[in-house]
Amino acid sequence: MIKTSELFAEDGVLSTAIAGFSPRASQIAMSEAIEQCIDDQVPLIVEAGTGTGKTFAYLAPAMISNKKAIISTGTKNLQEQLFHRDLPLLKKALGSNRQAALLKGRSNYLCLHRLGQHSGNSTLLERETLDELTQVRQWASTTKTGDMGDLKSLSENARVLPLVTSTVDNCLGRDCPDYEDCYLVKARNKAMDADIVVVNHHLFFADMALKDTGFGELIPEADVVVFDEAHQIPDIASEYFGEALSSRQIHDLARDIEIIKRTQLKDAEQLVKVAEKCRLIAADLRILFPVTPERGNWRQMLKRPEVEAQINKLDESLTVLYEVVKIHLGREKELDTLFERVTHAKSKLAVLNDVNQKGVSLWYETTPKHIVLHLTPLSIAKRFADFIEEPKRSWVFTSATLMVDGGFAHFQRLMGLDNAKTLALDSPFDYQKQAILCVPRYLPEPSSREMRQNLLEVAVTLIKASKGRCFLLFTSHAMLKIIAQSLPEYIDNPILVQGTTTKRALLDEYVTNKQAVLLGTGAFWEGVDVRGDDLTCVMIDKLPFAAPDDPLLQARIEDCRKSGANPFAQIQIPQAVISLKQGAGRLIRDEKDKGVLVICDNRLITKDYAKTFLASLPPMKRTRDLSVAVDFLTELHTSEGL
Repeated sequence: MIKTSELFAEDGVLSTAIAGFSPRASQIAMSEAIEQCIDDQVPLIVEAGTGTGKTFAYLAPAMISNKKAIISTGTKNLQEQLFHRDLPLLKKALGSNRQAALLKGRSNYLCLHRLGQHSGNSTLLERETLDELTQVRQWASTTKTGDMGDLKSLSENARVLPLVTSTVDNCLGRDCPDYEDCYLVKARNKAMDADIVVVNHHLFFADMALKDTGFGELIPEADVVVFDEAHQIPDIASEYFGEALSSRQIHDLARDIEIIKRTQLKDAEQLVKVAEKCRLIAADLRILFPVTPERGNWRQMLKRPEVEAQINKLDESLTVLYEVVKIHLGREKELDTLFERVTHAKSKLAVLNDVNQKGVSLWYETTPKHIVLHLTPLSIAKRFADFIEEPKRSWVFTSATLMVDGGFAHFQRLMGLDNAKTLALDSPFDYQKQAILCVPRYLPEPSSREMRQNLLEVAVTLIKASKGRCFLLFTSHAMLKIIAQSLPEYIDNPILVQGTTTKRALLDEYVTNKQAVLLGTGAFWEGVDVRGDDLTCVMIDKLPFAAPDDPLLQARIEDCRKSGANPFAQIQIPQAVISLKQGAGRLIRDEKDKGVLVICDNRLITKDYAKTFLASLPPMKRTRDLSVAVDFLTELHTSEGL
């Protein structure tokens, strides 16, 4: 069998078949380590600096191993890039006939049964939703995959989507009259037969936590599992190992009961009345909280008499609904499924209100219309370690941002990967020549009111020097909004602000308009790949420590204290370091890229923990003088004729 070192060699298959391909020592080292991992079945953790070429470094060994592999990515965008661009390129270069499949979560696929259900219930829908439903019906007659992402005229948060896609709760499975034509079933069957399956972390962990069906048949068949963007896994896995119940779920339950009554059980008037009562009680629970969305400690909130009383009302109304639905069991398959949904809602509510549980955080979050109750485990290490232990298979975890303070201890502790092999590969880029890191002098403390004006002045200076071509990254929506509203007074450049349209549309507009400036928060700190002179400056407002009032963080801090450890050193600093590395990583994406990274936080100079952050950033030339950064940008734009 061919070795990966032969594939990546100067005269190897990839150099011959792919235009512009050149061997990289770090890429070869990574591919060889993964090849060894596949043979030895010992978990491997790899931090591969930007420019390593990690995608090919893990795809090639998986491709030539002749073993079934699951590749899990952090986002659907990366998932599609892997499937539509990288895998076909590699398959062609290798002359491989191994089959690949793309599998998304069920909410991405059209549900023919639910589409049919809603086609005759226009009186239940608003005009905007009806217009969207018409678009879906027209598209449904031509689609071959049922992938809702192909219907470009719909926005990502279109109201019609929950009505024409299924959830674990409302899917009828094999009892569905449209089962044979189900797009989700077809996608999963294709994945079952494929050699390489590309999924995303949310789908993988939904399955692992047994909250999904069907895909669960895939994981036992896989010999190799590769997680790209693995730094996201601890938070995503925690979410799926927990429990959640929302007022929206109860609202949807009541709506689906109404539809069944209208279409099939026209004599079940009491059923609709009881379901509607549940919906109203859940809606009234949301009213007890401030209008502005918030997150908080659910244990503390349950001490409020009015909240406790409303929860008791909800529990009682779900019990009544349970008994009424039970009377009608066996009359209609969909009602039997609804009975399961009521049962799950009742049991979840009980778990979420058990304040005596240990090792979990009970918290809530509100949206403008709904409330969600959460139970999240404070640690997933033991559960995940047990999961990957049996049966034996090969596990690879890779990202450009896994290490903190020169080691993998933080990630290993979170994931229970104490016995994993580790590999650190530096970026091949010449950061000393390509980039400058500037922490400007004379900045006030990040939390002071004066900081707003200072941040605005730095932003204006950088935008003018780089003639646009800037990302301004913020740790809060509030600061983003302040700067976005103030900038038009000082610059004429087009200002693109996160939230005004989709992320993809913003990036397309940014690349098209050569004077544009883009302002973003968390969504733009990672997974964004803008190369060349399209991005020459990244400004970050401050170190990205998680909000101290985050209830899950508070619970983890308290748990850490009880164990005698230092939560600031063990939890808060590592999280912030990884986030900062992600934000800084937006700047230099190619060996020809040049630019300036400006971090407007004097704690990078004044605090003892600053050395941990600085040691984790790329080895750029450093300065405290903003004029040095401005001169670099001016010279860059003059020499490049920008």
